[in-house]
Amino acid sequence: MGWLVEQYGAIEAVNIVRAGSAPSSVSDRTPDFAGNSPLATSVTIGQRATASQTSDCRGTAYATSDCRGTASATSDCQATASETSDCRGTACATSDYRATPSADPATEHSSATRGAPSTANPASALSPSSSPPGAAATPTSDDRLGATLNRRLATWQARLPQTDPAADLAAGERAGARLVTPGAPEWPTQLSDLGHGVPLGLWLRGSADLRFSCLRSVAVVGARAATAYGVHVASDFAVELSDAGWTVVSGGAYGIDGAAHRGALIGGSPTIAVLANGVDVCYPTGHTQLFDAIREQGVLVSECPPATHPTRSRFLIRNRLIAALSRGTVVIEAAVRSGALNTAGHAVTLQRPLAAVPGSITSEVSAGCHRLIREGRAVCVTSHEQVVELVGELGTDLATEARGPVLPRDDLSETTRRVLDAVPTRGGAGTASIAVSAGVDLSTALSSLGSLAAAGFVERCTKGWRVRRRS
Repeated sequence: MGWLVEQYGAIEAVNIVRAGSAPSSVSDRTPDFAGNSPLATSVTIGQRATASQTSDCRGTAYATSDCRGTASATSDCQATASETSDCRGTACATSDYRATPSADPATEHSSATRGAPSTANPASALSPSSSPPGAAATPTSDDRLGATLNRRLATWQARLPQTDPAADLAAGERAGARLVTPGAPEWPTQLSDLGHGVPLGLWLRGSADLRFSCLRSVAVVGARAATAYGVHVASDFAVELSDAGWTVVSGGAYGIDGAAHRGALIGGSPTIAVLANGVDVCYPTGHTQLFDAIREQGVLVSECPPATHPTRSRFLIRNRLIAALSRGTVVIEAAVRSGALNTAGHAVTLQRPLAAVPGSITSEVSAGCHRLIREGRAVCVTSHEQVVELVGELGTDLATEARGPVLPRDDLSETTRRVLDAVPTRGGAGTASIAVSAGVDLSTALSSLGSLAAAGFVERCTKGWRVRRRS
């Protein structure tokens, strides 16, 4: 509305709003830069031309008024005429920035712009956020979001005729699957952290209770093209976590996922496989026996209805469920660009603990893990106990502090160790020489050498004392 007032004057702007239409193009409102009117009229006005029906830039002809006057037909910014005006090249039946015509604005405007297209959406032209005339409209974030939503709605509407909920439920029942929705007893409440991304329902196929299994759960993800080192670490972590009563969550793919599921099955605790296809579809096909074992000891989970086959986008979409169902995520071997790092990103967004296992600095499949550690997004872990300490209860699930081997000389006093270090391993040395080397008096050296001899550290020789040789 603001630019209409500035362009047409207050009275005409109000009339335009009431009429429900506004000029559709800049050419209807302003002249071009050369001083010529954009309207195709038979009357041409020069920069300083005058005629019997024109007036100069500050003159006034009959039935016209200057920029602050009132005319029956038109007025220019500084000069007006009955049909044409000078100084700005405005043609007949138009009004400029500050003119206020006395005739019906709607009638004048319609006669002046006859043949010009009208504005498709008057409300958009009159809104305060509209761009000034002639300026290119810059799409805002709301505009882009609305366009994206419209495209998705069109896609969903195209798929709608193909949906058959009754057939999906029947197919799930035949496959031994069940559908759980938010509020159901088996629904994991931690999925609420996904906000708008929370699934509308989950298809389950297996003997384990999903909600109970997720109470103490850890996600183990990694590369499909895993090395022998990665497969060994994943299976070892999964076995130890399962023995400790933790559920292992993964994606059921080749590589790290498969090794994690197999290790969890050995440990005896449930394991959860989150799929990118229907729970009755086996993908990858090489894991048919593994999925059968998971159904016996765990559960298969999917957002997709039965008979749905996987796509590339569905793998990325399901990754958020892997991160949301577990209390923390462990990444074992992941390239710089991989689905495992996508899952790690969801874990960070959900503010869940994230851990990464280091690998060889020359291995490309460990570059993603090293990047997570270097950027401080993941904690470096090297054992299952450290994983439990990270995702477990504070002050309860603590990892055992790693210590080096205990040597016999660790129990010796500081003085006795100094005397032992002064005893030669070859040849021999007298007591006085040992006392000087150890920095102690003679009596202390004698006492320490006696204790060391009794403990089997030193022995007598022809030259005095020497370190006892181990057989």
